[in-house]
Amino acid sequence: MIKVHFKIVFVILIVFIPFISASSQTKENTKLKLTGNLFLDSKIVAKNDIMQAPELNLAVAQEKAGHKSRWLGGLFSLILPGSGEFYAGDYLKAGIFFVVEAAAVTTAIIYTHKGDFQTAFFQQYANQNWSVAKYAAWTLQHLNNLNPDLKASDYQVFKNNVNWQAMNNNTDFTKYNIDINWSELNRLELAIGDGYSHQLFPYAQQQYYEMIGKYPQFSEGWSKANMNDTDFHIPSSTDQPLTDQFLWYAHQRGLANSYYTDGNTALIFVYINHFLSMLDAIWSVDQYNNTLAMNLRLNHINVAGQEHLIPTINLSYNF
Repeated sequence: MIKVHFKIVFVILIVFIPFISASSQTKENTKLKLTGNLFLDSKIVAKNDIMQAPELNLAVAQEKAGHKSRWLGGLFSLILPGSGEFYAGDYLKAGIFFVVEAAAVTTAIIYTHKGDFQTAFFQQYANQNWSVAKYAAWTLQHLNNLNPDLKASDYQVFKNNVNWQAMNNNTDFTKYNIDINWSELNRLELAIGDGYSHQLFPYAQQQYYEMIGKYPQFSEGWSKANMNDTDFHIPSSTDQPLTDQFLWYAHQRGLANSYYTDGNTALIFVYINHFLSMLDAIWSVDQYNNTLAMNLRLNHINVAGQEHLIPTINLSYNF
């Protein structure tokens, strides 16, 4: 009789222990309240008993292994646009940012080079066709028309007692350029005032080349200007305002400035492309990490009457 009761008790234990275990696991899972997000669930399990779900540890490790730094991606793109997107796995946008970068840099280089070439061209033309000695001689010869209150003898514009009064349209002015006393010339320009709005910068400076093709007071320094003109605004030999050389040179100088402007605009696009790519790379890395967390889930699988948490990764590639 005792043996019979022992067998009954043994059978009861064998039958109900799995249910008790399953019930215990169910209660424990209910207590943990897993969310399905590996990052959050790992924290929940860690606060309770991490050994209850070793499979969860594996899933979290896999997620962390694939996790990427948003700041590193941003730094990559700040240095080279598109590299941060490439780091995040967004190859299409990486290609777009890289192409824009290459196009902007190429444009900046081309137009800056064109500006340099054009600048060298108009400066060489000025060196061959504009003379400070002719400009100074014309100013002194017509000083009475420019400002009757001034006397040419009060200004030693030419050195070594050069006879500027005898200079005419047939004079080789280039050989007298070295005889100019620049400070005296600037003092005379300042004293004339009306019409002479600027003092000429020293030879070969950037402002020197700009002035002689921008302000009418310097128009009489060009090789084709007539020394007999009485007004530097309207040459007596033509009906056109200023000389053809002055106007042509001004156009060539303006063309160089236009090239530089285009080059600088392209350079601005380079900076903008770096900045936008940096912001987009940070966003792309965040999207990558979010996608990784969504695709890495725990599936509940029943094996031999027991519930197991199995980490799974869903991979997809879209064309």
